[in-house]
Amino acid sequence: MNATSPEAARGRIVLLTTSHRVAPGLLSWPAWQALRAADAVLCADGAHPQLPYLREAGISVAEASPTAQELVDACAGGRTVVVVATGEGEPALTDGLARLAGSGRVHMPELELLPASYDLPGARLLDLVQVMDRIRAECPWSSRQTHQGLAKYGIEEAYELVEAIEAGDRDELREELGDVLLQVVFHARIAEEDSDAPFSIDDVAGGIVAKLIHRHPHVFGDEKAETPEDVKEHWLRTKAEEKRRTSVTEGVPLGQPGLALTAKLASRVRTADLDVPLPQGEGIGYELLALAVRAEADGVDPEAALRAAARVYRDAIKETEVKGQR
Repeated sequence: MNATSPEAARGRIVLLTTSHRVAPGLLSWPAWQALRAADAVLCADGAHPQLPYLREAGISVAEASPTAQELVDACAGGRTVVVVATGEGEPALTDGLARLAGSGRVHMPELELLPASYDLPGARLLDLVQVMDRIRAECPWSSRQTHQGLAKYGIEEAYELVEAIEAGDRDELREELGDVLLQVVFHARIAEEDSDAPFSIDDVAGGIVAKLIHRHPHVFGDEKAETPEDVKEHWLRTKAEEKRRTSVTEGVPLGQPGLALTAKLASRVRTADLDVPLPQGEGIGYELLALAVRAEADGVDPEAALRAAARVYRDAIKETEVKGQR
């Protein structure tokens, strides 16, 4: 193909897209190459966050919103035009180009969609933080909520998450994980407004990152762990060093359901290799205590086991009700 052939004169349209979740100016190398080689760079949004950085890099950007035909005409003679897309992605322009290409009556330039920046894993969490900021500021209900007022929702969402896991419903699991995540982000947003001890979602994330690294010396350090038991030993040892606890019972929330509470205490006793005889007493409470400890020793979650049995009981109730209606 020579420089005067029709193919060489087609020109090129490059639609450059960027992610608002990536800091402005952090563009891919192919994007910078396309921008520097372009005969014209256009952007319909004069306040586009990328423009100051492009101009600082010596890229001349014209504020313009051409039609599809005008853009095709601008590529005459083999010119390359880069369009820096707005947040909406220029749907009117792309639809217009598609219509021109489909008509068969227009000698179309080469069309290229070039992502200039990509979302990293977890990037949508930035959207969640941004949405939560706006809701906290503008929603009459959300703006008045407190940690204390939201506490019950945290418990409810946690139970609904467990139910979704036990039901094996993947769609429900994804939704319930989102609801639990919302509670974390909501509480962190409220915490920013505390006048005495404010903290943000970044402080929450930073804290758990530091904790995970410290408690996984076999991953981030020089220690070795070949089995899950080794990992648990590392975790408990580092946790004890962090908390400086004087009893294995410290940190066990007493407000959790009774079977779960008993299983947690029994797990602490077994892990610490303590010989603690079960208290003896009359009544169903002590019988349930013994059953829960036995279940934990056998590797069974007594709370989950009872819930599974309760669901079977529920189904039996429904079946009996249906039979009674016949």
